[in-house]
Amino acid sequence: MKTLFSSWFVQGMVKATTDMWLKGWDERNGGNVSMRLLPEDVAPYKNDFYAQPRQIELTQHAPDLANEYFIVTGSGKFFRNVQLAPSEALTVIQLDDKGASYKILWGLTAGGLPTSELASHLQSHAVRKRVTQGQDRVIMHCHATNLIALTYVLELDNAKITRKLWECSTECLVVFPDGVGIVPWMVPGTDGIGAATSDQMQHHSLVLWAFHGIFGCGPSLDDAFGLIDTAEKSAEILVKVLSMGGMKQTISTEELIALGKRFEVTPFAAALKA
Repeated sequence: MKTLFSSWFVQGMVKATTDMWLKGWDERNGGNVSMRLLPEDVAPYKNDFYAQPRQIELTQHAPDLANEYFIVTGSGKFFRNVQLAPSEALTVIQLDDKGASYKILWGLTAGGLPTSELASHLQSHAVRKRVTQGQDRVIMHCHATNLIALTYVLELDNAKITRKLWECSTECLVVFPDGVGIVPWMVPGTDGIGAATSDQMQHHSLVLWAFHGIFGCGPSLDDAFGLIDTAEKSAEILVKVLSMGGMKQTISTEELIALGKRFEVTPFAAALKA
């Protein structure tokens, strides 16, 4: 008999959160992940749902996500422990028919709530669902070390940070041609930072929170993880280059344009001019 515990989406979240912790991106309870589930994803497991689920009002309503299901990491849960007790650290929720509240259908067996960044996740999910015609289903937030470090020394400008990351790893322009959006430091866990992030998500699949962390999105957990991993690798190279005195040579604008043509992607225009 199939159980929700053994479902592809629970096991996928276990792998993703474990990999993120092993990367050093998610110390203690740092970071959060959510994935939008389709009705057919959850249909085989409805017998595992709570008979009397808790219902919680959303501080920021999400009408564009009415009736949608999500699997989400829990607030205060340590990523290193998700693999040990997934049903304590994860939860499946469903928004109501107005997107005004949600029910906890499974998980959080030791109590608690979904991530404190749920507002940011839902606002970004609504945007990415619209701009990708439903293709993007994952929002992933973590504290990628080198990307955070760069926000202390580079100008907090979308085009300029994107350009530096493109220059430090050839695959970056191919993996995130839409560039990186920047959100200046704001108090986390608020509707305000969620709105600022979703504004950037209209144009960028990566959003960097200054002095805090990174948001990435994609159709799958692997896509979102790979997106962040690629940007973080480039950031690590850039940190080393800056520590050695800075660039003496780099990939030119003409070469970046040629790269975009070869892989049939349209680079973020402002970054080509930065």
